[in-house]
Amino acid sequence: MHNIIPIAEDLFYVGGSDRRLSLFENVYPVPRGVSYNSYLLLDEKTVLFDTVDPSVSDLYLENVAAALGGRKLDYLVVHHMEPDHSATFLRLVETYPEATVVTSAKAAQMMQNFFPFDGANVRTVKEGDVLSTGKHSFTFVAAPMVHWPEVLFSFDSATGTLFSADAFGTFGALGGSIFADEVNFKEEFLPDARRYYFNIVGKYGIQVQAVLKKAAGLKIQTVCPLHGPVWRKDFASYLALYDAWSKYEPEEKGAVVFYGTIHGHTANAAEILASAIAQNGAPVKVYDVSQTELSLLVSEAFRYSHIAFVSATYNNGIFLPMEQLLRDLGEHNFQNRKYALIENGSWSPQAGKLMQELIGEWKNMMQIGGKVTILSSVKEEQASALRALGAQIAKDLLGK
Repeated sequence: MHNIIPIAEDLFYVGGSDRRLSLFENVYPVPRGVSYNSYLLLDEKTVLFDTVDPSVSDLYLENVAAALGGRKLDYLVVHHMEPDHSATFLRLVETYPEATVVTSAKAAQMMQNFFPFDGANVRTVKEGDVLSTGKHSFTFVAAPMVHWPEVLFSFDSATGTLFSADAFGTFGALGGSIFADEVNFKEEFLPDARRYYFNIVGKYGIQVQAVLKKAAGLKIQTVCPLHGPVWRKDFASYLALYDAWSKYEPEEKGAVVFYGTIHGHTANAAEILASAIAQNGAPVKVYDVSQTELSLLVSEAFRYSHIAFVSATYNNGIFLPMEQLLRDLGEHNFQNRKYALIENGSWSPQAGKLMQELIGEWKNMMQIGGKVTILSSVKEEQASALRALGAQIAKDLLGK
């Protein structure tokens, strides 16, 4: 049975949620599932905005048919061709062959790469082009590499509604309400929004900034992303986070300690350091990189202003989960943070030097204190050095 949710008098949500998916893009755990959003406008001309993942395709097609109520579909606007939004494309155009597909030139080519589709009924648009449907006029905004090269946004000047593709999306299925103002977004969705941004979009901060500058000139009232809740109130707070995230600025003043331990001695060093930071009045969080999922580690690294990397030496290198974290941060263009290094080794500590080499490739990183070296287990001399380093981190963090 269809499940259509009104957003405005003539705009309807026709997407769905998948709570069975375990890995988004077969990489990122989504214990709360994910939504695949699509929207239908019933103006003088009818417009469907994007399609969905196969997991919700049957419900989606039923929703579209029920919302149309016997009317023909005039336009299908494709903002983004990633398969979680386009895999139902062929079924949709076979069901509604009269519909004109409106999309970017790059996306039109991708359609023929993905599907046995001749592209005969396609209207390509570029930035500044307008689609008029009666009461509504949609201006297209190019958003390349947010986070694929073909991406478009569209903005309805009549209602101030922005269809933002993957931008402003989150992990997490929708339940009951589809609106951000009807859920506790900060508690329920912000951790997933942060993890989604930094792991999916985060590498492309420059491109996100370019799009945000374009969006600043629009009188936005409602934001309809392709994942997660629809925004119709208080969007400025979320927009401010996107601005900070895409500038690679810390979201919060705080310290996070990442440690990679084999037999527990490196964990002991990390805990001593974290305790010293806390005892000097600064907020701190601690993560075991072997026990914490990588996408969460990445998002927490981007979240905080000060980071300590605490690693055992393993096979004369960095402990493998720590090395994976460091390399993943580098791949996501991590920068603009203050950091400290602690290494451990029983006969030839190497982790600190090798971590420094990787961090040296990142932009605008500032080390706090000197490297602390542990030989097998923490002795009083090293404990004192760790406490002193923790106090130094706290002092810097608190601006004392």
